[in-house]
Amino acid sequence: MTSTDLTPAELTGGQQPARPPRERPWHRAAEAFSSRTLGRHQAAVVRIGFGLVWAAFLLREWPNRRVLYGDLSPWSDRLAAGLLAENDAFSVLPWFPGRLWFELVYHLAVVAAVLFALGWRTRASGAVYLATVVSLQNRNVFVGDGGDNVIHLIAVYLVFTRCAEVWSLDARRTARSGGRRGAPWLWVLLGVPLLLGPGPWPWPRWLLLLLWLVAACWWALGRYAPEGEPRAVLDALANMVHHCALLVIGAQVVLVYATAGWYKVQGPRWQDGTALHYPLHLDYFTPWPALSALAGGSLVLVFLLTYGTVILQVAFPFTLLNRRLKNVLLVLLAAEHLGIAVLLGLPFFSLTMIAADAVFLPTAALLWCERRIRGRGTTPV
Repeated sequence: MTSTDLTPAELTGGQQPARPPRERPWHRAAEAFSSRTLGRHQAAVVRIGFGLVWAAFLLREWPNRRVLYGDLSPWSDRLAAGLLAENDAFSVLPWFPGRLWFELVYHLAVVAAVLFALGWRTRASGAVYLATVVSLQNRNVFVGDGGDNVIHLIAVYLVFTRCAEVWSLDARRTARSGGRRGAPWLWVLLGVPLLLGPGPWPWPRWLLLLLWLVAACWWALGRYAPEGEPRAVLDALANMVHHCALLVIGAQVVLVYATAGWYKVQGPRWQDGTALHYPLHLDYFTPWPALSALAGGSLVLVFLLTYGTVILQVAFPFTLLNRRLKNVLLVLLAAEHLGIAVLLGLPFFSLTMIAADAVFLPTAALLWCERRIRGRGTTPV
């Protein structure tokens, strides 16, 4: 008889071997929450989408930039400064009056949005992206179509995510350099205006200064103690903050749809199915008059679109409990937003909401798209 024929009890002298303790599900969840970066691809898509949408909006409004946010705006510098002082909002534009400073901030906003979408030095470009978004939008709060509010909120949340782990120039540089850290020249450059900039210190500026200090700690530990326990603790904290920020982004999207849907339910025009008839006959919302007249002239189509919009928005929070149904609704919501972009002439609002919805995209679908783009995808049978 060989040792392989013996029972575990016989091998241990009649005693049963100790079984390893069973790992509880919440233990695995807590470990994943702190030791892994979940939702990396979703965060990357949101980063790319919001960066490109803001850059495209600024480029489209470039001929009108001075009227919207600059020295030719009906909302004058004096009125803007009074409102900023009243609500403690943050904007770098009042720091220095005159056109030169405004032009610098506006074009810096375009550059920062593009760099943020590309994922170049994402911690720095994300902070500049946040500062320029808040600064321009707080300069004139009467400009926007609803999508600007979403950009404003998501820009705050994105700086807390690890949205450059994939599909970014940072990820590509890290893979090529083996994780070596670069020089802190960009950190020093951005710290000068944060420390020396005039004006009050409301919470967004404190937030930017906090991000600046965290970036300093991150670089120092990566340079001098890359394998030590402090760096491991910092990585765990970064993962937890990343996951919390993604949860907040998802909750924000759910809140937008839930409030919009239940608000529509209470409206008599939405109840009788005629709500979409009115914007389709307003000149302001008819970029394609012939197409709007064709859609608005069909009572059945208007009824279906009106009720379909309400059903999609009210049902979306509940479909998150079912993965397949949630994916179907994401496709329908994207189609709805594309229809709003074409029929009502609100492209940036629609693209903003599509980019926000990306936080709920399935990882398998994103990885499939990545393989197809890189040319390594398999042909579906």
